[in-house]
Amino acid sequence: MSPTPASEDYLKALFHLESEEERVPTTAIADSLGVAKPSVTGMLKRLREDDYVDYSPRQGARLTATGRAATLQVIRRHRLLETFFVEMLGLDWSEVHDDAEVLEHHLSDRIVDAIDRALGYPTEDPHGHPIPSADGELAQRELVELAGLEEGRGGTVREVHTKEHRRLRRWAELGFKPGTRVRVVRRQDLEDVLHVRVGREIVVTGTAGVRGILVELS
Repeated sequence: MSPTPASEDYLKALFHLESEEERVPTTAIADSLGVAKPSVTGMLKRLREDDYVDYSPRQGARLTATGRAATLQVIRRHRLLETFFVEMLGLDWSEVHDDAEVLEHHLSDRIVDAIDRALGYPTEDPHGHPIPSADGELAQRELVELAGLEEGRGGTVREVHTKEHRRLRRWAELGFKPGTRVRVVRRQDLEDVLHVRVGREIVVTGTAGVRGILVELS
């Protein structure tokens, strides 16, 4: 049975949480989705019946191969939609996540492939996240948090991760966008102050101000 829109949200949450731990407890999924733990338990049992997750109440849950394949298709639809909204409709990158969250559940493969073709087969969305291919391949990269870089270290911004619209708009104003060269020129850890070169400018911020910006070191 194909996953429902509600179950696709659970699969996506599990996919992202698995990067932190192999088996994800129900409490972590509940916190991520903002739902009650009994609701998570019930959904995981249904997903287990359809072979989307491997779930045990004491050990937590993880995606099966079937579940991972289904999840990557949802992520593909979401990231292509965000790219379409920015590149074709001219929307700001801070405005597209919520609409993509709604529409990602309702596109046929034919429409998804048409969007992909119209965009010229992009490999990343506007936030730098790799777009899974039609056959479920997802590029893997070694990225580190800008906030954790030592003084003198730098590289290229590859991905930005936040659900805060204001934060995305602020990063755009400061130049923290995928493809931009950055370098920590000074750290004042006691005061929690970073001086970061962004292109030709120096941005002074705290670590919270850049948390979620991922860099490929060079």
